[in-house]
Amino acid sequence: MTYSVKEMFYTLQGEGFQTGRPAVFCRFTGCNLWSGREQDRQSAVCQFCDTDFVGTNGQNGGKFKLPAQLAQRIDQFWPAEQGHKFVVFTGGEPALQLDEALIDAMHQVGFECAVESNGTLPLPGNLDWVCISPKGRSEVVINQCNELKLVYPQAEAMPERFNGIRADYRYLSPRNNHQENTIVPGNNANTAKCIQYCLENPDWRLTLQSHKVLNID
Repeated sequence: MTYSVKEMFYTLQGEGFQTGRPAVFCRFTGCNLWSGREQDRQSAVCQFCDTDFVGTNGQNGGKFKLPAQLAQRIDQFWPAEQGHKFVVFTGGEPALQLDEALIDAMHQVGFECAVESNGTLPLPGNLDWVCISPKGRSEVVINQCNELKLVYPQAEAMPERFNGIRADYRYLSPRNNHQENTIVPGNNANTAKCIQYCLENPDWRLTLQSHKVLNID
């Protein structure tokens, strides 16, 4: 298959369990819960996404015909002769393209492989870290993960709905309006709601989008 990548870059993971960890982010194009076009937002399953995942014209984006080609390109972003290689596959919805062949190719060049998925599609079984972030009314088919990260509140995706998912860690991330780019992430009324929910339900932890607070990619 051909892998269509919107963008790739080296940065720090900004949220969840891996916060602060250096990582190469590989963002695939496309999503099964929203087309990425503003005219379709109100009818989409996920209506608050603030990510551009359309096309391959982003930073270091492009098309890659072979798993080894994409793996080698990702490897170029990691500091030379440094270990603890870590890649995060995201989107859009990475499960539309991510496969075992690519994960195998990443393992061959020494990377630990993580994914951030909405959980509506099966994932390769050879991943090292799985983060699921359910959206709206979508049906989640993944019942076990390392990390369950929920944007809160969502009327059709409240935490209680996902009690059946076996997760090592559970996080709530305050919901921001996709148009509020000038507002410090988490600095809204939903932050207080997340804090209160976590205090009342200690299985859940608060996570903030620190990469946006710090203004890094």
